[in-house]
Amino acid sequence: QVQLVESGGGLVQAGGSLRLSCAASGRTFSSYHMGWFRHCPGKEREFVASITWSGGRTTYADSVKGRFTISRDNAKSTVYLQMNSLKPEDTAVYYCAADVHYFGVRDQYGYWGQGTQVTVSS
Repeated sequence: QVQLVESGGGLVQAGGSLRLSCAASGRTFSSYHMGWFRHCPGKEREFVASITWSGGRTTYADSVKGRFTISRDNAKSTVYLQMNSLKPEDTAVYYCAADVHYFGVRDQYGYWGQGTQVTVSS
């Protein structure tokens, strides 16, 4: 079992930056592959980025590549999503997810946080 709590969301102007954090508690964080997803009303949940347990492999959605960076600090049991050059279309609730199995872009992770709202104004 692992519990995930996201933070760092908020309101930002287009072109601005935010850093989301996802703090994990429970079983050994370093055992888990992690992902970030986002959801807008009326749309399906969308993959944003993922990172393997060691941090050695990262994957990004084309829509955020070059603007967002996923990273992790296993000593702090935390995964981050640095979001730069934000656009209004990045507005969504952002969720972190965890699983000991590697799912990459697929939303089949077994553990999910409660989400944090990101709103980008034009």
